[in-house]
Amino acid sequence: MLSETSHRALRHTLDLLTLVGGIVLLVAVSWEIIGGDHLHFSQAYLAIQFAVCLLFMLDFVVRWVTSERRGRFFVRNLLFLLLSIPYLNLSSGLALPRDIAMLLGIMPLLRTFLALYVIVRWMVETRIQRLFTAYVITVCLFTYLSALIFYDYEVLVNPKLDGFGNALWWAWMNVTTVGAEIFPVTTIGKIVCVLLPILGMMLFPIFTTYILTIYQNPQKK
Repeated sequence: MLSETSHRALRHTLDLLTLVGGIVLLVAVSWEIIGGDHLHFSQAYLAIQFAVCLLFMLDFVVRWVTSERRGRFFVRNLLFLLLSIPYLNLSSGLALPRDIAMLLGIMPLLRTFLALYVIVRWMVETRIQRLFTAYVITVCLFTYLSALIFYDYEVLVNPKLDGFGNALWWAWMNVTTVGAEIFPVTTIGKIVCVLLPILGMMLFPIFTTYILTIYQNPQKK
């Protein structure tokens, strides 16, 4: 049985490894979407996807084995295990449509958000600042991923979409609820177009509450 210090050091190491793996996967997905043909996945990307998913699964297994309550840990973290499975690689022989395959390929990126929150917890002291920082990072990443998804699904069928820069601009305009003159024509694009303003409307009250908390605390002192 590991001591508390060894267990904490192991968790920190695993958190850093999963964060690095998530960043590598994000770079690989970005390269594949921006520079790919939007019809097929390259072998290099599939290899990176498989390696990172194995790292995520190894992280889950090590945490599960070293946990004091393995049954409770398994139930509470089952979602992270499901997000770590390399579905895209397992379904490579099924000739899935590009739209479904892309969704399967992006799923492991959601596993990265947990590692980001843990890193934020190390760096930020107060609970309110942790939640705010984690939420801002989540909004930025979700907006960027939305731009990638929108670009991959719309670039071949949307005449108003000219380059990834326009897709990124479209995503930020929608998350700020301003809107853009690029309208989605695919089902996935329309879904993302609805989700982005909802996320933006959730951000602004949290940002206002955070500013008020910072302003009121010195006055109370």
